[in-house]
Formats: sequence, C-alpha cells, structure tokens
Amino acid sequence: MSNDTLLVRHNATGKEAEYPLLKGSLGADTVDIRSLNKDLGCFTYDPGFIATAACKSKITYIDGDNGILLYRGYPIEQLAENCEFTEVAYLLMNGELPDATQLRDFNEEISDRAIIHEALRKFFDGFHYDAHPMAMLVGVVGSLSAFYHSDLNIKDPASRIICATRLIGKMPTIAAASYRHSIGRPFVYPRMDLSYCENFLNMMFSRSSQNYIDQEHYIDPNLVKALNLLFILHADHEQNASTSTVRMAGSTGANPYACVAAGIAALWGPAHGGANEAVLNMLAQIGSVENVPKYIAKAKDHDDPFRLMGFGHRVYKNFDPRATIIRKTCYEVLSRTNTSDPLFELALALEEYALKDEYFIEKKLYPNVDFYSGIIYKALHIPVEMFTVMFAIARTAGWISHWLEMMEEPTTPISRPRQLYVGPPRRDYVAINNR
Repeated sequence: MSNDTLLVRHNATGKEAEYPLLKGSLGADTVDIRSLNKDLGCFTYDPGFIATAACKSKITYIDGDNGILLYRGYPIEQLAENCEFTEVAYLLMNGELPDATQLRDFNEEISDRAIIHEALRKFFDGFHYDAHPMAMLVGVVGSLSAFYHSDLNIKDPASRIICATRLIGKMPTIAAASYRHSIGRPFVYPRMDLSYCENFLNMMFSRSSQNYIDQEHYIDPNLVKALNLLFILHADHEQNASTSTVRMAGSTGANPYACVAAGIAALWGPAHGGANEAVLNMLAQIGSVENVPKYIAKAKDHDDPFRLMGFGHRVYKNFDPRATIIRKTCYEVLSRTNTSDPLFELALALEEYALKDEYFIEKKLYPNVDFYSGIIYKALHIPVEMFTVMFAIARTAGWISHWLEMMEEPTTPISRPRQLYVGPPRRDYVAINNR
C-alpha cells in the first residue's frame, strides 16, 4: 500500500480495495470512497456526517483542537479587529479582500439592492401580528423566488453575483420589517447614506418622527462596531447544518432564494441558531451568582435534565476563538451603554467557576460564541425573538458564498446520502380480513 492511499478489506468476502487520500491545504487527509460500493458492495455509516467531507471548499477552515477559524486563510481575530462586515462578505464571495475602490462599489451595490419591492412589503400583511420573526424571514426570503425568477440564470456568473448581492442587501431590510410587523410599527425604508449595520439599526428602531440614527443614545459608533463584529463572527462556519442545507438544495438546481430560505429554516433549530437565546434562558433560570455551584452540580449530573448552554462545541475541542473576541466586546458594550446587567455578571461567574472545575476541564467544555452574543444583543436592545434572525443576516454572506462556489464547479452532483435500512425485510401483502 502506498503512502497516499488507504487499504480497506472486507473480511466477509475477502475483497480489498485501495482508496486515495486527498490532501487539503490545511487539516486532516480525506479518504475518497466514492467507489466503495462498487468495489466492496457496502456503504459507510456516519450519522450526522461527523466524519464525512461532502464537498471541497476554499472558503472557511476550522481547526477545532487548536481553536483556529480562518476565512479564506485570514484568522478571524484579524478580520474582526480590522474589517467591516461587507468587507468580509466580499472576501467570502470573491476569495480576496477588496481594495478601496472595490469595497466602495460593493457597498454601493449592496445599498442599491437593500430596498424591497412594494408588493413584497405587502406580503407581511399576511402574517399574524405575533408570528415569529424567523417564520416571516423564511416565508419572505422564499418569496423572492417569485419576484426574481424570470431574469435569473444560475449558469451565468454575472447573474449569480446579482443574486448574491441582492440577498446580502435585502436580508437586513426583510429582518427589520419582520420585527416592525411583530410590534405594529410602520415599515422603515433603507437609507443610502448609512453603513450596513447603521442601516439595520435605523430600520429596526427609528420612529416616525425621528430617525434612530439621530437619537442621542445611538451616536456612539462603538455600538455599531459591536454589531459589525457579531456579524463578522457569524458570517460563516464551514459545513454546518444550515450551510449544508443550502448546498444540498442548491445541488438540485433550485432557485437560490429558495435555497437560502431552506438554510434559514435549518438555522431556526434551537440546537443551531437558537443557542444564544437558550443561554439567556439558562442564566435567568440560574438567577443569581449564589446559585452557580448548585447548577454546576446539576449540569454534571447525568440524571438531571438541566444542561449548561453555551459551553462546548461540536467542532471546537478547545476555546472557541470567537468567544475570546466577543467576551472583550461584551465588556465594552455594557460599559458604553452604562449597563450593569446582572446576567453578564452571572455569566462571568459561571464561566470562572466552570473553567476551574475538573469535570469541565477534562471534558474541554469551554464557552462558545453563543455564551456572550445574546448578552450583547440584549444590550443593543435587540429583542430575544430576533436573535436567530440576527444570525441569519450575518450567515447569508456564508450561505451565498458556498452556493456561488458550488455553482462554479464544472459538475455538481445532486446530494443523495445513503442509509442503513433497519426496517422489516421483504414481506407479502395480506388481505385486510386476514390481518
């Protein structure tokens, strides 16, 4: 057996086959087993695709053991410190950071596409006032397929870029409109003179008599910086559940707006995009710093239903690098807003206690990005039911970048996972009177 192949033997039949080891620019080798069934008559069993690479990608790299996250090769720490969100979106889409002219043109294009069709705006009237914002987001983004279908050619690169910028531009507008509808306030149109994050906050919170951007409590640009940071940290995260959903839907040639709507639906799950909301609920349940030891003990008790939310990650087996960045920002935001949030003090106490506990050290259960993001959103007056919507705004840049990458492949096989069938073997029909 050569060094760049893996030998597999089927003991029941005695058959053997060699499979090439594909080497990426970073990370573990990957075994190419596409001919496994043809060679040995079997499939692999990998629930949740824990050890399966479903595609090749140049976009995001994660080293979970060492707490490394790279967008197109750039460390997340450097991008979070130096970039605006649209700059990172450009990077994810195009593979390189833009120069000043490219960024200006990209921002102008995003702003141009932020407005939504008046007929689409009326679409919100069909939702009940207490509809969840994520439900509205799924429905309205999916309906973009009807507004932009005849002029869409997914085989044309220029048409695909228009689709991508349209989604990035319109997502904050649709998200803010979902919130405004839920509280009975009039729709606020996007403004060309505001940055991406400023525009979103203005559409969310301005009143009919005064723009939010002009109100005294919003003058501080550090609050805009905090939102920008959160969007960057959530922009992409490799082949997660929602991104894989977008890719799977896209492999059928489906309308890209429908593909992103499918990704939003996947993100809605509490195990994926709803984790930061679950953290706030957990902190409220704990109640006070004095109760931390009690709830730490409950979290370690396998027979107790209580779970410590915001600790550990399916990929990161070390400290989540995004959590390190966001923890500092959480201090800054609460300081700027003069917020003495008991939930933040409780979160710090919980983190300190858990990181000294042998159980959490042994299990490598470190705080993840969700542990602090909800507290920042709360300080920015983002309502809890909008937390996952905020995630969707940011992740749209990643979703559409993966869709673009997939569409650039010369061949895109339709996604078709296999299964291990454990149902009844073949049996014959029995007439109803004889059952």
